[in-house]
Amino acid sequence: MYYVYILKSIRDKHFYVGYTGNLKKRFEEHEQGKVISTMSRRPLKLVYYEACLNKYDATYREKYLKTAWGKRYIKNRIKFYLTG
Repeated sequence: MYYVYILKSIRDKHFYVGYTGNLKKRFEEHEQGKVISTMSRRPLKLVYYEACLNKYDATYREKYLKTAWGKRYIKNRIKFYLTG
């Protein structure tokens, strides 16, 4: 399984979208500052993830979620989390 995940920075309130084959390990890497793109944006919170059956589907979904339509989808999908 591959996972597409979204992290929210507690510091700057922005989202980070990524994919991985091991969600727990990858989140730990983000939290420990081992990922350059999120190093200065810690602490982070995992706010959403989806499971995909193969890497191709996960990368395709990740690219979509980074588009304007994808960002709109995510904001609608986690609407109650964002307002609460």
